[in-house]
Amino acid sequence: MKKLISLILIVGLLASMLFAGSALAEESQEELPSASVVTSRTQEEEAVPEEPAVPEPADVNPLTGEPGMSEEGIGKRPVAVMINNHPKSYPQLNLSQADVLFEVVVEHTLTRMLALFADYTQVPNLCSVRSYRYYFPAISNGFDAFYIHWGEDTTMMDYYRELNLDSYDGLSNTYLFGRDQNRLDAGYDLEHTSTFYGTLLPDQLYADGKRLELDEAHQGLAFNFVPYGTVRVPGEEACNFIDIQFGEQTGQFTYDAESGKYLKYANENPQIDGMNGEQLAFENVLTLYTFISDREGDEADRKWLDTFGVPDVYATGYYASEGTVQNITWYRENESDRFHFFDENGEEIQINRGKTYIAFTYFDSITVSDTIPDAYLQ
Repeated sequence: MKKLISLILIVGLLASMLFAGSALAEESQEELPSASVVTSRTQEEEAVPEEPAVPEPADVNPLTGEPGMSEEGIGKRPVAVMINNHPKSYPQLNLSQADVLFEVVVEHTLTRMLALFADYTQVPNLCSVRSYRYYFPAISNGFDAFYIHWGEDTTMMDYYRELNLDSYDGLSNTYLFGRDQNRLDAGYDLEHTSTFYGTLLPDQLYADGKRLELDEAHQGLAFNFVPYGTVRVPGEEACNFIDIQFGEQTGQFTYDAESGKYLKYANENPQIDGMNGEQLAFENVLTLYTFISDREGDEADRKWLDTFGVPDVYATGYYASEGTVQNITWYRENESDRFHFFDENGEEIQINRGKTYIAFTYFDSITVSDTIPDAYLQ
C-alpha cells in the first residue's frame, strides 16, 4: 500500500511539472521577439568593429617602451653608467636623462646608482661617476649593456672578469673620462668631480670594434610593458608617497597627478639635475626587498647583495604607478637574465611605459602611503 501511495504521488508530481512546463513555454513563446528582430540585433552586434591594437613604433626605446630612438640606436646595446650618490656629490649632472635608474645599498648604508641609457649615440656627459660594487656589473649584464665606471672593487676582480663585460674604466681611459673644472673650482672633493664624456662614446666604440648589436637574448623590450597606447593601474590602493630607508641614506617619492609621475627626493630634499634644474621623475617606481649582509672581516663595510631573488621567500616589494601600488615578487635566473616582476598570484605583471626607478634595500625599510606629508607639499 505504501508503495502504491508513493507511486501515485510521483505520477501526480510529474503531471504537475509537465503542465507547468507547458504553460511556461507558451508564456515564453509570447514574450520572444520575432526572428527578424533577433537577426537584426545579431547583425548590429557583429557590425561593431573591435578597437584595433596600436602598432608598436619602429623607433621604440626598449628601456622605456616609448618612441624616440635615433635610427643609429635602434637594435643597439644600451649603456650603463655608475653614478655617485653621496650627498656631497649633489647635484648630479644630466642624471634626469637616464631611461632607467637603479639605486642600491653600498657601504655604510649609503647608496650608489646605475643609470641606463638605451641609445648609445645619445648618452650625455655625466658627473659624477664612481667605482662599482660587484652587484652593479651583474645588473648591467642583464641588459647586455656597455658598462662604464671609474674604479673597481678589487676584492671581486675574478667575478668581474667572469662576466666578460664590455666596459670602460676612468682609471685607465683618458679619452672618455676627465674632471669637471667647475666643480674643482667650487671646492668639490676630487672623487665628486669624475666625469664621463658620453658624447665621445660612439667614436670609442667604433675605434675599438665593439659589438654594437644587442645579442639575441636581449632583443626587443627590456621589460614586460603594457601594449603600446595603453596604461595600467597597478592596484586599488592609492600611493601618493613612498619612503625608502636605506640606512644612513634615504629616498622619497611624491606622486604628481598632473604629470602622472613620481618625483624623487634624496634625504628628504628634491633630487635635482644640476644641468637642467629638473627634479628626477619616473612613471614607474619598483622598490625591492632583497638579501643584504655585511661582508665578514671587510673593514670597508662592503656588502653581499642578491640581485636574483627567490619569490615568495624574500624577494618581495612594491610596484607603484599611476598613483596606485601593488605588492609584487621579483626574480631573474642569472646575471644575463632580465628582471621579472610578479603579482601575488605568481603571474608576471606588465609595467607602464616610461622611465623606471628600481631600488634594492633591506627588509621592512619601505613605506607606501596615500598621504603626502606636509613637508613635501611646501
